[in-house]
Amino acid sequence: MEPITQDHQDPRGDNSVVRLTDPRALRAVAHPTRLALLGELRRVGPLTATQAGERIGESPAGCSFHLRQLAKWGLVEEAGGGRGRARPWRATSMGHEWASRGPGGEPDEATDLLTRVVVERWFEETLKWVDRRAGETEEWSEAAVLGDRLLYLTAAELEDVNRRIGRLLEPYARRVTDHVDRPEGSRAVSFIQLGLPFDDDAAD
Repeated sequence: MEPITQDHQDPRGDNSVVRLTDPRALRAVAHPTRLALLGELRRVGPLTATQAGERIGESPAGCSFHLRQLAKWGLVEEAGGGRGRARPWRATSMGHEWASRGPGGEPDEATDLLTRVVVERWFEETLKWVDRRAGETEEWSEAAVLGDRLLYLTAAELEDVNRRIGRLLEPYARRVTDHVDRPEGSRAVSFIQLGLPFDDDAAD
C-alpha cells in the first residue's frame, strides 16, 4: 500500500502530493477500491483497468468506473495508448493530503469519512501481514515494525517529530519512483505513522 495519510507531508520534498480541499473530492476518494487503485498505480506504475482489477480482485468494469471517478479530481490520468478498458492509467502524484478540519477550522464530515476509510485500510493491511508473517523469512519478520511508545509532547513538538521522521525517510522514499536506486533485496514497505493524543489529558 502507498503512503496515504492525513496531513501527509511528502518526505521527498517535491510537489508530488495532491491536496484535496473540495468535500466532493474527499467523498469520492473515501472508497476502499479507489484507495487500492491509487496504491497500485503509485507502487507499480501505469495499469489498464483489467490489469488493475487482477491485482486488487475487482472486475475490469468496476475498475474502469473507479478510475474515471479518480480522474475527475486529478488523482489519475490516462497514460496514453490503448482503447477502452485497455487504456493504461497512471497516478498523477505519489500521495494526497487533506486538512483535519473544514476550511473554517470546524469539524468536517467529509474529512472524517476519508480519514476513517484510510485508517480502516491500514488496519486491514496490518492484519494481512500478521496472517502471512509465518510464511515470511525470519529476516523480514524481525525487521517489520509493530510497536508503540507513550510520550508527553506539546502539539508543536508532535509536529516536529513528524517532520523529523519525514526527513529520515526522504532518501528511501525517492526509490518509489527511482527504480535504479533500489538496492538488491529491497521490497515495497508500508510505513504507517500514528501520533494520537489521549483525551484524558485534555484538562491537565
